[in-house]
Amino acid sequence: MTYKAVPWNQVPTDELIDGIKRQVVTGEKVMIGRIVFPMGAKVPAHTHESEQLTHVLKGKLRFIVEGNEVIVSEGETLTIPSNLEHSAEALEPTEEIDAFSPIRTDWLDGSDIYLRS
Repeated sequence: MTYKAVPWNQVPTDELIDGIKRQVVTGEKVMIGRIVFPMGAKVPAHTHESEQLTHVLKGKLRFIVEGNEVIVSEGETLTIPSNLEHSAEALEPTEEIDAFSPIRTDWLDGSDIYLRS
């Protein structure tokens, strides 16, 4: 794979549950998703093999990770190790970036049923 600059305005947007919008850019071994949540939108509890980093650009998210509440605000990054159950709820309108390694193939092939209506 060669290097490239990817403008977000040229990346397709997935419309998910609760009005959540997602854009995805992949490299060879890592992927990022730009996620926009309306206030109150929820991502149901789930697990995945990928290690996850979530950086909140604007807004605030409440995560439940392995039964523990973690509030992540603008400018903060949450690290979630592989295979830990977690969910999220937007406490206010929120924009964030998720990074995953390895790449989440369920996001690419549409098998991420927990995020689709």
